[in-house]
Amino acid sequence: MYTPPSFKADRAASLGFAEERGFGTVCAWDGVKPIASALPFYLSYADNGAPLAAFHVARHNPLVKLAGGDSPWLLAATGADAYVSPDWYVSPDQVPTWLYQAVHLTGPVRRLSDDELGVQVDRLSAKFEDRLLPKRPWTSGKMTPGRLDAMKKAIVGLVMTVEEVEGSFKLNQHKSEADYAAVAAELGAQPNAGAQRIADLMRETLPQAFAGETNRFERNVP
Repeated sequence: MYTPPSFKADRAASLGFAEERGFGTVCAWDGVKPIASALPFYLSYADNGAPLAAFHVARHNPLVKLAGGDSPWLLAATGADAYVSPDWYVSPDQVPTWLYQAVHLTGPVRRLSDDELGVQVDRLSAKFEDRLLPKRPWTSGKMTPGRLDAMKKAIVGLVMTVEEVEGSFKLNQHKSEADYAAVAAELGAQPNAGAQRIADLMRETLPQAFAGETNRFERNVP
């Protein structure tokens, strides 16, 4: 991943983003062309501290044949993104750009055993069911044993041992505070959720760029 220093996220922030996102595109090379699938995943850690990214695919997915643990795969997770118009800057002579968050995890992938797959299915569903609280979480125990076994036979569990973590959080951090705040304000006024999310992230990342807003508000309070 090409990442200018201004946008480079540290390892902890990158892993935290990937775990929170929990959805990405995994890609492997079959010797002729790249093979990719979009899928949910979760992170755990090996005894030696190495991150592990666990996911599963359909049994007939061509990725299954490539999971021999002898070559690296890429798992790319992206978040909100937004186009930025040059007209939104205070400074002249700007160009269009795109703001986003992205994390790349790289490492070898192996197949899980049947027992490991059962644990993975339960843990993966629990991760996302917890986000729906107070709804009572779905668990695999709600399925009849025969149906659950048939489902497991149709998928293959995989786990990546993450050897490289790369993160790029491109939020215009290299711009002046005036330009930064102006762009965030315009993004926050856009109707789409992605632009609004980027605006929120910009405020969280460089709150000092918006100190003038607080001061103006305080001066206007009677």
